[in-house]
Amino acid sequence: MLPPSEFPILDNKAILKDALEKMSIYKLGIACIIDENKKFIGLITDGDVRRILLTIQKPLSALFMEDVLDHISKNPISISPEMSIYDATKLIGEKWVWDLPILSRKKELLGLFHLHRALDFCLDTY
Repeated sequence: MLPPSEFPILDNKAILKDALEKMSIYKLGIACIIDENKKFIGLITDGDVRRILLTIQKPLSALFMEDVLDHISKNPISISPEMSIYDATKLIGEKWVWDLPILSRKKELLGLFHLHRALDFCLDTY
């Protein structure tokens, strides 16, 4: 699991440019969005941004200033901290995603299950 300090997290007032900058800093194609109470709202991926660029016909500078909330996945697949590495990895394979937000029962963002980190852990273990 990646702790919150190791992946992009944005507040709900962020703009699309902020998401892209944080994804670049952390070198992950995902950013999680939280509200002022640290509750998970949704996520945006670099694939989402690519689809936005292909469908919205406006200048790039105008698009970058849009609210990130206009483009997030509000109900992405997520997991609980109790889920095993095996089950989380299996879910990633079934759903064709790279990352799964780890949420508490109260929808607080606890971390991010990242496929590459899981594979590194498995390879180090064996």
